[in-house]
Amino acid sequence: MSERVGEQLPEDVDSDDCMASYSYTYSPDLLKGQVAFITGGGSGIGFRIAEVFMRHGCDTVIASRNFEKLKEAANKLSAATGGRCLPLCVDVRKPETISTAVDETLKELGHINILINNAAGNFLCPAAALSFNAFKTVMEIDTMGTFNTSKVLYEKWFKDNGGNIVNISATLGYRGQGLQVHAGSAKAANDAMTKHLAVEWGPSGVRVNTLAPGPVSGTEGYRRLGGPQGEAVGAFRSIPLQRAGNKTEMAHGVLFLASRVSSFVTGAVLVMDGGAWLTSANDVSAMLGYWSTEARRDKKAEAN
Repeated sequence: MSERVGEQLPEDVDSDDCMASYSYTYSPDLLKGQVAFITGGGSGIGFRIAEVFMRHGCDTVIASRNFEKLKEAANKLSAATGGRCLPLCVDVRKPETISTAVDETLKELGHINILINNAAGNFLCPAAALSFNAFKTVMEIDTMGTFNTSKVLYEKWFKDNGGNIVNISATLGYRGQGLQVHAGSAKAANDAMTKHLAVEWGPSGVRVNTLAPGPVSGTEGYRRLGGPQGEAVGAFRSIPLQRAGNKTEMAHGVLFLASRVSSFVTGAVLVMDGGAWLTSANDVSAMLGYWSTEARRDKKAEAN
């Protein structure tokens, strides 16, 4: 990742591992004594959010469907930060699994202050080739999953105790991104949901905000954009800041929204994409070519 004079990027590693060192921008005690429930917390941006939160004194719950992966992630997070990380198996499409996990969290950790809705499903696919079920599945995970988890947390804890919700979105729907009608539609719905819930739940002391990342290194989306090779050949030159972001930068944005630093912010969408959605090319022909290549590669791998 390129770095210019005067630009000091936060530490990060591309893999789902904890950082060897961490430089604090905010007080190390910013989230001391708090508990965060993070869906999709076992990898990618969710993993880094959990790590940064724990480095600021927060205990975390990381929740997803792959319990073995969650246990491995939780061990890494606890070893690196000294904090407590509870892995819980959840399918955000099934409210009963969320309810069970929230009950377990309250039993083990006593309270919940923060919900991070990070669970998501996505892939590149043109609308004409997208099956009805594939569109439905992304909507169920991204949109229904966000509502399901938020509603369960609100009913079981936030309604009487207050809290913070941060939804992890995307900029896909801002201008109609090629090959992303499923994810773009789901995230646009979530952005609206953020505003509606902020209005309805504000009187209960619940703040609801959204963070919308752009291309972020060390994630599956970044790999699909060509990863380091794409950056090396200038794939990100159209972004005003001339680079992709990193997971720690996204975690810092979430830390801001979930903490007392943003105590009078609710119903907001914080875009963290280096200005990408304003200027980046939406070359549908090139994306279709990339999609065709990936589809052939996947079919060949299945055949083998």
